[in-house]
Amino acid sequence: MISINSLTVAFGGFTLLNDINFHISGADKIGLVGKNGAGKSTMLKLICGLQNPTSGKVSKTGGIKIGYLPQIMEHHRGRSVIDEAMTAFSELFEMEAELERIGQELALRTDYESKEYHDLIVKMNDLNDQLSYAQSEPPRVRCEKTLLGLGFHLDELERPTETFSQGWNMRIELAKILLSAPDVLLLDEPTNHLDIESIEWLEDYLKNYRGALVLISHDRKFLDAVTNRTVEIMLGHIHDYKVPYSKYLELRAERISQQKAAYENQQRMIEKTEEFIEKFRYKPTKSNQVQSRVKALEKLERIEVDIEDKSKLNVKFPPAPRSGDIAFKAVALKAGYKEKVVFSDADIEVRRGEKVALVGRNGEGKTTLMRIIMRELDPLGGEARTGHNVQIGYYAQNQEDILDKNDTVYETLDRIAVGDIRTKLRDILAAFLFKGEDIDKKVAVLSGGERARLAMAKLMLRPYNLLALDEPTNHMDILSKEILKQALQAYDGTLVIVSHDRAFLDGLVDKLYEFRDGKVKEHLGTVEDFLRRRKLETLNELERHFGTGKTQASAPAKTPAAAKTSSPAQKPEVQENKSEAQKDYQAKKFLSKEERKIKNRINFLEKEIEKLETAQKSIEAVLGNPGPSDDIFELTRKYLENKRDLDAKTDEWATLSEQID
Repeated sequence: MISINSLTVAFGGFTLLNDINFHISGADKIGLVGKNGAGKSTMLKLICGLQNPTSGKVSKTGGIKIGYLPQIMEHHRGRSVIDEAMTAFSELFEMEAELERIGQELALRTDYESKEYHDLIVKMNDLNDQLSYAQSEPPRVRCEKTLLGLGFHLDELERPTETFSQGWNMRIELAKILLSAPDVLLLDEPTNHLDIESIEWLEDYLKNYRGALVLISHDRKFLDAVTNRTVEIMLGHIHDYKVPYSKYLELRAERISQQKAAYENQQRMIEKTEEFIEKFRYKPTKSNQVQSRVKALEKLERIEVDIEDKSKLNVKFPPAPRSGDIAFKAVALKAGYKEKVVFSDADIEVRRGEKVALVGRNGEGKTTLMRIIMRELDPLGGEARTGHNVQIGYYAQNQEDILDKNDTVYETLDRIAVGDIRTKLRDILAAFLFKGEDIDKKVAVLSGGERARLAMAKLMLRPYNLLALDEPTNHMDILSKEILKQALQAYDGTLVIVSHDRAFLDGLVDKLYEFRDGKVKEHLGTVEDFLRRRKLETLNELERHFGTGKTQASAPAKTPAAAKTSSPAQKPEVQENKSEAQKDYQAKKFLSKEERKIKNRINFLEKEIEKLETAQKSIEAVLGNPGPSDDIFELTRKYLENKRDLDAKTDEWATLSEQID
């Protein structure tokens, strides 16, 4: 499909990409990895033709359709969310309009035997077949499913796009790209503005996506789940591995280890050969042997070890001063702004030494709570207070606004450092990869990843006992995130963190507060435990909406298990206070019933698929050798309809089979 041949990109005297060669085929799901600044985003721009290489070329199959999601994009205004998403079907709507025009023209014409009339019939059949093949579901339904999967609520779909943040508009653009069904998807950090549930939805979508995919992501679990091939860009060169990310790390370590061993063996052999040559160079009796070894060395293909980029963070937070037992406590907290209440009746308690994650959809109040903890925002009601001797180090998500762009890297720290720490500023900056001339760079020219590191370096200037981190890993590469995670695990203070990165949170936190529909709910356990519970609830919600055909359920439906265990006499308070064990039992019971339903559906689909395959073979046999009475147009139309139905049922069968496995 796409071939990258001898590609080089250079800026002035610096070569970013040097003689790159690789091929993208139709079944490839490629994870493009490397450090910030390695050239990953540039590679995507080269593939889709937005940037030209210094030398070399990108060859593409004719008629190939590419969908590209950049990190930064322009957003369209003046339409509702659903209307903007529906623009993905513009070609489909044009075909429908053309079909209607042909129908009107045929109704007026009477030259039934003319070539023009016959051509119109053929064109109408072709358009009918294309529409029949393309519309497995009505466009509106497909739009709704995609937008809901990416985190929108039904009542938000009619809102104008300009009333949403940049992150939410990015989701609309992503929905349009997915709905347009391109042959190749190029996604540059698609998870940066997604919450955990939306990332899981996108993960499932990309697993079943039939085209080729080239993905840049710093989410290790996302890469492992979605990709089957890893292309690493390191110091201008690429290394291609036909495996997902975690397996690539193993193979890469093995490859470099083998290279080093082979290199060392060869060097020992060369050293001994050179010693022999030097020792017997002037002895006539050994002249033939000496000449033989000299020629052997000249012909020897020298082994080279791939140069590694070993620059990495070296983070260790200062010891935390002791605080009171309660680091932060909120009772019946109501929070938001004059024009909007974001959440209410929230009871939150963070104890000394706890590591707590705030999770949920964007806009549900996670950053709002952070601002209340920092006393940047007053509650609208209830109580919120920090504990005795709590000293907070805050990492804000909007570093773009907080860091002064006119300051240099060094000045950013120097302005707020006091006391003896001023003598260690260069060491602190070096730990965050700002070395040599880097410390004199203006903040304005730093990349997203560099700004994230600089903001994190500011937290090293004082010994805090509560770290409040709002999306600290958004622009960090995978290695930097791993090192930051290890530093936070070793940190002996209290941690409150907002993050959508499952791999980063896994093993770091053991309590979560979920922000959802104006409420805040506590979840004890790991992020994986939380996701299992939420996935079951989400599947139930989607089934109610799309399964019953209703636009929105008026009240939460009970699961079959819940219906049996509740009665009219039971009060809502009693239901809310059920033990966690009983809730888990109900969930498992519901899941087993769901599994039975899924298995029955799989059996039905297998029978239908067998019937359709048999019918297709029969039609193919006739089309291969048609008789005088066979209607080719009708047979072709029937064949395409069957194929569309077969593809849809096969896709559904594959999805359901994965759920059972």
